[in-house]
Amino acid sequence: MARPTKLEGLAVNAWLAMHGDWTREGDLSIARTFKLADFSSALAFVVRVGMAAEKRDHHPDIELGWGRVKVTWSTHDAKGLTKLDLELAEITDTIFASTSSKK
Repeated sequence: MARPTKLEGLAVNAWLAMHGDWTREGDLSIARTFKLADFSSALAFVVRVGMAAEKRDHHPDIELGWGRVKVTWSTHDAKGLTKLDLELAEITDTIFASTSSKK
């Protein structure tokens, strides 16, 4: 399977305008910090994001803390952001919405 190619800055900016919880970190990545009820909820969220990433063979950087998870998407071999990063960021949002609705 061909790896995705780097997106132009305007495409990323347009996506960010519609996904206000995500922020650009330099030119290479986007990130979002998610707030959860406690450590076990945060860990469960990380596992679900990790499984979605594994299915697509594309893995984020994840920082886990008590009630907090920061997810950063980037495509290292493309040296920037690709369509795959944006798709997985949207999947991450969907996982969070289904996780937080179980409270």
